[in-house]
Amino acid sequence: MNAGTHDIEKAAGVLRAGGLVALPTETVYGLGADAENPEAVSRIFQVKGRPPSHPLIVHIGGSEQLDDWVREVPATARLLAEHFWPGPLTLVLRRGPRVPLEATGGLETVAVRVPDHPVALSLLAAFGGGVTAPSANRFGQVSPTTADDVRAELGDAVDFVLDGGRCAVGVESTIVDVTSEIPTILRPGGVTREDLEKVLGHPIDVPSASQVRVPGQHPSHYAPRARVVLVEAEEVAAEAARAQASGHQVGVLLPAALTDADVKAHTVVTVPGSMSDYARRLYGFLREFDERGCDLVVASLPAEAGLGLAIANRLRRAAGPRTVV
Repeated sequence: MNAGTHDIEKAAGVLRAGGLVALPTETVYGLGADAENPEAVSRIFQVKGRPPSHPLIVHIGGSEQLDDWVREVPATARLLAEHFWPGPLTLVLRRGPRVPLEATGGLETVAVRVPDHPVALSLLAAFGGGVTAPSANRFGQVSPTTADDVRAELGDAVDFVLDGGRCAVGVESTIVDVTSEIPTILRPGGVTREDLEKVLGHPIDVPSASQVRVPGQHPSHYAPRARVVLVEAEEVAAEAARAQASGHQVGVLLPAALTDADVKAHTVVTVPGSMSDYARRLYGFLREFDERGCDLVVASLPAEAGLGLAIANRLRRAAGPRTVV
């Protein structure tokens, strides 16, 4: 059930008091705190188990507020904000004095966006400030796309959960560094590379590594408890059979083109042919494998065009080495 006016006012009060609010956005649910309260921001890191060097995104209520939070706004940043805000696009800019270093991981840059969700925008309006809000889950694990996901994972560690229904996009925002003359995509997400290039009028790079720290860059991220193994699409059934025969409880993300394949596994999920549907449901699929007791998930990467680029990024991170931070 979507949050009403009473819930939004209550949530705004929790933020003013230095508490944490889980809020819906069009991408995933965020764990929100007053962006200008260093103690509240620090509590986000404690609840998530997130390293304090990993910067957060500051959510604001509209592009007209951007100058209040950053030191300078290049023309490229204004152009992208005009076209994609509210929406799943985060811009990395020079930190303004309102943003504490606790929110930026000690960096002089800050990631900012305007969420495209009526509940989030209503909360930002009622609160009257910026809200730092990484995904409302334990660090490195699957991001939540429903209020129930948040409650199941964080429980009483969150002071208030605003229920805005299921997230429409399902993967996090695209992060673009606009601190230099040539913008770059630091994390693919809900705004596609192709859409950005159409507005900019030139290609935009997606470097495999970046000197700018932003959310979602840890080698293991967006990961279920089950280990994720990536293979070519035509090898999914054979890999699943081998793992199942070795005693694993196997979950399979089966490509839509292989729906007729004979797959021997504990749990088989056929992914949607539509990349937007796949993105919207990806994290739900990964949570389902955990709920069904799978200890290994076999998947393949989609074509890295459109939202397929973001999906492939999340699957690679989910399959990444799980080192202790």
